[in-house]
Amino acid sequence: MSLMITDCPRCGAKSVTFDVHAQVYRSQCYGWLNSYEVFCVCRACHTPTIFAISMTTKAHAVSSMLSENNALVEYKTALNDFFKVDRYISLRDHAQHQPPEFLDESISNAFKEGAACFSIACYNAAATMFRLCVDLVTRPLLPDPSETTINQPSEKTRRDLGLRLQWMFANKLIDPALRELAKCIREDANDGAHVGNLSKEDAEDLLDFTTTLLERLVTEPKRLQLAEARRKERRKPAMS
Repeated sequence: MSLMITDCPRCGAKSVTFDVHAQVYRSQCYGWLNSYEVFCVCRACHTPTIFAISMTTKAHAVSSMLSENNALVEYKTALNDFFKVDRYISLRDHAQHQPPEFLDESISNAFKEGAACFSIACYNAAATMFRLCVDLVTRPLLPDPSETTINQPSEKTRRDLGLRLQWMFANKLIDPALRELAKCIREDANDGAHVGNLSKEDAEDLLDFTTTLLERLVTEPKRLQLAEARRKERRKPAMS
């Protein structure tokens, strides 16, 4: 059985030894960097914790060996030789709402954080993160201030998300069909950020608008782009 040394979230012991009892593969990046969840038991308090861990660059040379079935559990020494502990699995992982496809990392991370807050009934925090998603995805749509030949929003409109959305609806930069849903930004999101009195229903309104807006502005155009690329690929002349 392998070991892992890290802080225990259950008893608070620092740099304590855990026995690793089970592993589950989760994902891979760069063709070799694997991430796992491992079920561990603390030797100080004898209670279990599931940790999310990922390979370090030191593991590159032995990645094939570590990728074998149950290799992490059967490793003869501490996994810290080749893995770093990202975090422990907690209530935040109960989030039921996943971000739409093809988002930039910053927007995806903000959405995940908002969904995690929503899942534990922290509705004001969730609203703030969903509002951040909308802010991040709409800022790049504003015209370059140096373009003097086109209609430009005022500086206040650029800064204020509610005013920015209304300007973008008026100038057809966002589908006007979403205007009614967008009322939650003007009326609720600022409350969540500054007053802290949002209900579950308020946060759900923000979740719906944020999800729909991200799908319209990012996911759907990317899907169309990929579909068009596949169509062109299918119609390439056959090689003789």
